Amino acid sequence: MRGKQAPKRKIDADPKYGSPVVGKFINYVMQAGKKSIAQKIVYTALEKVSEQLKKPALEIFEKAVANVAPLLEVRSKRVGGANYQIPMQVRADRRQQLAFRWILTAARSKKGKPMAEKLASEILAATDNQGDAVKKKQDVQRMAEANRAFAHFAR
Repeated sequence: MRGKQAPKRKIDADPKYGSPVVGKFINYVMQAGKKSIAQKIVYTALEKVSEQLKKPALEIFEKAVANVAPLLEVRSKRVGGANYQIPMQVRADRRQQLAFRWILTAARSKKGKPMAEKLASEILAATDNQGDAVKKKQDVQRMAEANRAFAHFAR
């Protein structure tokens, strides 16, 4: 690795909830630099979820992200001419990043509804430990569990 490592940027909290987590999620939803549209999508989705479950939107969102975030993942490592899938713990910032990515991918893969509705349904499903994003997490965890025999190769 050459040069200095890029400094961590501080993400601003979102204007409505004052939460840096929601602010970061809005940045993930954003496409082509259109932040106001991304904010509308996220806020509409959180309002719908809040109406359905009769709980604060921020609480529901954080529970959904926690349910989707993986604890273990596999990383490839070359040992003696062979590549092994080694299970490793996931750092906190990467856990959040993967959870956001999987929730958005699951929402975007659905067809026929506005993005806010798709996102709301995926957040609801994730809160109940269901849906495509939670399935992706379980697949990653299962893969790590299956390769536990190679854990001794981790450093």
